[in-house]
Amino acid sequence: MSNMLSNGISGLNAAQVALSTVSNNIANAGTTGYSRQSVQQVESIAPSNGKYTIGSGVDVVGVQRAYSQYLTGALWSSNSSLQAATTASGLTTTLNSLLSNSGNLQSSLDTFYGGFSSVASSPGSSAARQALLGNASSLATVYNTLGQQLSQQRTQVNSQIGDAVASINTVSQQIATLNGQITVASINGTPNDLLDQRDTLVQQLTGLTGASAVTEGNGSISIYTSAGQTLVSGTQSYALSTKSNPYDPTTTDVVDSAGNDITSQLSGGSLGALINYRDTTLVAAQNQLGQSAVALADSVNQQQAQGLDLNGKQGQAIFSVGSPGVLPSSSNSSGGATVAASVTDVSQLTSSDYVLRYTGAGTGTNGWSLATTGGQSVSLTANADGSLSGAGLTFNTSGTAQVGDSYEIQPTRNAASTLAVSLTDPNGVAAAAALTATATKTNTGTGVPGAVSVTDANNANLLAGAKITFGAGNSYSITDGKGNTTSGTYAAGQPISADGWSLSLSGTPASGDSFSVAANTNGLNDSTNALALAGLADVGILNGGKTSIVQSYANLTTQIGTAGSQANADLTTQTSLYNQALGNQQSLSGVNLNEEAANLVKFQQAYQASAQVISTAQSIFSSLITAIQA
Repeated sequence: MSNMLSNGISGLNAAQVALSTVSNNIANAGTTGYSRQSVQQVESIAPSNGKYTIGSGVDVVGVQRAYSQYLTGALWSSNSSLQAATTASGLTTTLNSLLSNSGNLQSSLDTFYGGFSSVASSPGSSAARQALLGNASSLATVYNTLGQQLSQQRTQVNSQIGDAVASINTVSQQIATLNGQITVASINGTPNDLLDQRDTLVQQLTGLTGASAVTEGNGSISIYTSAGQTLVSGTQSYALSTKSNPYDPTTTDVVDSAGNDITSQLSGGSLGALINYRDTTLVAAQNQLGQSAVALADSVNQQQAQGLDLNGKQGQAIFSVGSPGVLPSSSNSSGGATVAASVTDVSQLTSSDYVLRYTGAGTGTNGWSLATTGGQSVSLTANADGSLSGAGLTFNTSGTAQVGDSYEIQPTRNAASTLAVSLTDPNGVAAAAALTATATKTNTGTGVPGAVSVTDANNANLLAGAKITFGAGNSYSITDGKGNTTSGTYAAGQPISADGWSLSLSGTPASGDSFSVAANTNGLNDSTNALALAGLADVGILNGGKTSIVQSYANLTTQIGTAGSQANADLTTQTSLYNQALGNQQSLSGVNLNEEAANLVKFQQAYQASAQVISTAQSIFSSLITAIQA
């Protein structure tokens, strides 16, 4: 009878624990990170009486959560990839919107170049010239707006990087605190609720940055970044921090607890996506847009300089654009060299940034080396004036550089924001050819002068005029406007050049024939240079003369559009993979309300049955006492 009573009591206790566990599962059915719990029961071992053994009830040895380290780890990894894809998709979508909503640059370019065609049709029309300058101003505004918005997004991304690092540190500290609590609580059993809290925090951490987790023997968990640095070990967390880039103070870099820069080593999670987007997609977009602005200003200004305006003067620049950025490293020696950079060959200009480094006398080119920020070496050439040239740029250094001094060169980063119209006088549009050539009326040969092209718009004697006189044996002499004479031998198809101009002849000049080269006096009606300016829309300017300005912008929009499509496709894929990982994890750890409802009935009945066993034992005991007393 005592066995019957103890069995009933143990069953009652076990059912009560089971009912409490089931009710807890039901209460937390919608709680993120909660793992379903179940009661672990074992049969009590009863001593044998030699002939048979009567059971002594049930023991509750623990309450266990449904957990798989493999499935949970797969969920953490999938969450890291999902958050990275979500961040990248959002950023590229914003970038595509900027390019499409900030004024259509493609239309502005078409309108601008079309304005030169209008001037060519009516070179004497002030209205056409004024409209052209208006088009130029509108085009510059579109470049400015795009450049400024890209810069603003860069500022926002840098701010988000700082916020992500702060969140990582907060979550890491919370995990370290839970490690200590779990270690203490584990002495008296399994702290399921604390373990669930910690798992939820680890999932948050992997969403912020790619991380790996290792469970230690004492029940604590260690967390490591994708770069290998420790974030959490036992009850200690190791904070990341941010600092300004050594070249660019506006760029946020990430350093570990030891002060090492780990920016380029981080991947995964929203932080990895932010860094990757900023340093690849956004920088490339800024640089390519700036490259287009530099090429526009350079090509238009050069062609403008090859013509005459309505005032009979050589054309002045229509656009101005900022010089390449030169950012000295914060670790440079004090009082070292000063570096200035300029674009001297747009056709060789790329969308890369560079690092110019002083390696010491007897090394490199005059002690200097040039490489892209990605580490690819770039050839440098020493010029007679002491300057250095490479990648379409020319560098002038002054002062005394020390070994290790370095400078980041940003040739086009901010060019779009600085593009401006510098010509304000409509009469200054150089629609006419700068020079014309005429044959002397008494010539006896068949030589006919063609157009005179400008090869050096900066030559001081360009408009001074010259006379070409042919002698015997195809020899000729050139007498310029100052009386200086040069000579040469003419070959069919070979241009004759002097003082920044070049003249091609057709036919065969005879001895004694002469030709005059002079400034164009028909500027009011001539539209030769305006047509050349309009034709720049289709002329290869960049990439060694292979890509026009219009094509370069089309390439940029295609590139950004492709990046956006890839990011969206990756988001779709990662969402599917995450949902699959979550489904697998929840199939084990999630609460099934139908199952819990069935368990509730089951353990309720067990509780009632155990209570009936106790009541029966009490009744029997009472009957026995009554019988003895009788």
